[in-house]
Amino acid sequence: MAILSIQSHVVYGYAGNTAAVFPMQRLGREVWAINTVEFSNHTGYGSWKGKVLGGELAEELVAGLETRGVLPQCEAVLSGYMGDAAVGRAITGAVKKVRAAAPRAMYCCDPVMGDVGRGFYVKPDIPDIFRNELVPLADIITPNQFELEALTGLETQDIDNARRAIDMIHEKGPGIVLVTSYHDGKCVPSDEKKISMLVSDKSGVYSISTPELPIGVGMAGSGDITASVFLSRYLETGDVKKTLELCTASIYGIIEASWKFFSESGKKFSPDSDKTANPGSGLMELRIIQVQNELATPTNSFEAHRL
Repeated sequence: MAILSIQSHVVYGYAGNTAAVFPMQRLGREVWAINTVEFSNHTGYGSWKGKVLGGELAEELVAGLETRGVLPQCEAVLSGYMGDAAVGRAITGAVKKVRAAAPRAMYCCDPVMGDVGRGFYVKPDIPDIFRNELVPLADIITPNQFELEALTGLETQDIDNARRAIDMIHEKGPGIVLVTSYHDGKCVPSDEKKISMLVSDKSGVYSISTPELPIGVGMAGSGDITASVFLSRYLETGDVKKTLELCTASIYGIIEASWKFFSESGKKFSPDSDKTANPGSGLMELRIIQVQNELATPTNSFEAHRL
């Protein structure tokens, strides 16, 4: 059985399929990757080369899989960053074709639109594609806190509002909602800062927290790898609480190792530095290959609690 992963690709570093494909393979999944953009590096560097590949190519590649007669082998579709609205329509078509061939196949939608501190970084028509087309199709959706608010129009620093926002997503269709980064807005001493993930399968909401590492305004690829590991583990366990615990342990281990490597390299983290004048300065990349054992056998363990 295979996962069809439709998202961006970078040559250097980790984002989109570059961050998602290997983790799923390391966890024993066959992955069919369709790239929606091909960039030299992720856009956080301030400059990049490459282009959006467009929806027509994605549609053609899915049609090729259909011709080969392999779509019944697909157990899930995963989608992430889209370069334009045409890619969204191609994803919609891909999900429908896969479900026609494999009715039990799941669709996991990572609604990549923006992040706290950065705002939106997609074209203006992309949010509506998610709200109106992709989210209603999805079985699993994996927004960060900014994207949860963008999809629902609710501020979610209050946990009760966060739960209301999650319920609003459920009402649109998805049976499972994973909020991949969550802050409840409470002021705590800097040495006690935590970051959480929330997951709901309609029967209950679970929360899990880890120490918050000083990685600034996000780390490219962290949401992509989180969605991929969560989907892979859920296909294995069928249990959202256990999946959340396994996913959190792996992601924390990888990000912690990436932060330690960056710190020991002597570079100074500076998200607002001139990336064009100082390429690579102040930016961290995931160390997925170097610490791949964190995917299969995480060093850490964290317990999820029902809210």
